[in-house]
Amino acid sequence: MGIRQTTGRGQRFDSILDTVGNTPVIRINRIAPNNVTVYVKFEAFNPAGSVKDRLALNIIEAAERDGRLKPGQTVVEATSGNTGIGLAMVCAAKGYPLVVTMAESFSVERRRLMRFLGAKVVLTPKAQKGFGMYTKAKELAEQNGWFLASQFETPDNADIHENTTAREIMGDFEGERLDYLITGYGTGGTVSGLGRVLRKERPDTKIILSEPANAALVGSGYINTRNDSNQPTESHPNFEPHPIQGWTPDFIPYVLQETLDKKFYDELIPVAGPDGIKWSRRLAAEEGIFTGISGGSTFAVAMALAERAPEGSVMLVMLPDTGERYLSTPLFEGVAEEMTEEEWDISRSTPSAQMAAE
Repeated sequence: MGIRQTTGRGQRFDSILDTVGNTPVIRINRIAPNNVTVYVKFEAFNPAGSVKDRLALNIIEAAERDGRLKPGQTVVEATSGNTGIGLAMVCAAKGYPLVVTMAESFSVERRRLMRFLGAKVVLTPKAQKGFGMYTKAKELAEQNGWFLASQFETPDNADIHENTTAREIMGDFEGERLDYLITGYGTGGTVSGLGRVLRKERPDTKIILSEPANAALVGSGYINTRNDSNQPTESHPNFEPHPIQGWTPDFIPYVLQETLDKKFYDELIPVAGPDGIKWSRRLAAEEGIFTGISGGSTFAVAMALAERAPEGSVMLVMLPDTGERYLSTPLFEGVAEEMTEEEWDISRSTPSAQMAAE
């Protein structure tokens, strides 16, 4: 095989926002079982590094189109990080001030990224969980006349996945087999948008939904109460803190309710956080695919499913984001900052550029 060549995209972009979407589907070559073919849809290729760039862009542009968002108006939203980072990118490109509310338990690099992109980040006590940061965002919007992005309720969320993510998958697998699509949920926008299209155009494709084993909200069968604006009015009683940041807040979002009501998933498979960490590490070290705990968790579900899937099955696994926003989380525990003994031995094996012994 000769040297790889590139020819350019054949277009120039007018804005960073025009690069959202069209993320690649990539085959897993070394760690997938032999009885199945596994692909991942790698959403880290979005410009701000996650699947949430899609909903962030559509929430703002849809609100601009129908007049809900006024020129120069401040945007406010509660987020575990990825939506806030996506909104910070969109608001920076369009000139809107952004205030994000976020529980203090989420990784510090996320708040620094949002501030780097020009947003203000208001932290809320971790004991009040996602419901606390959500309530804070609502209060700030009401008191100041700010635009509440409402990622957990707005139809603009699932709509963008129906019109971009699902259409990309249809195009990439046109005329080809696709037996399983595996995804977790945060707001529920991805699975609801994909479900609308796959149920009509690829009804034989089974949609597998996952959630943390110790925060099995959907699996519990209990739907938390909501007000007339479809906003949650309580923290879900089955929620427990879990390491899969971006997945499963402490309430079932209204956007996800469409999936539950219309049976947009065929099977619900819970996953333990340590399994997600293990598979995220393997994807990085053995496939060169650098995704976060949520991506590792979705992949863990696919690997468990592969053990009983029919021979020759084709799977597509949603990987929501990049691993770089997990540096201060358990994902990187045990990853040394200084040289390991093995690295010291490699260094000492030749005479030049020796570090001083500690």
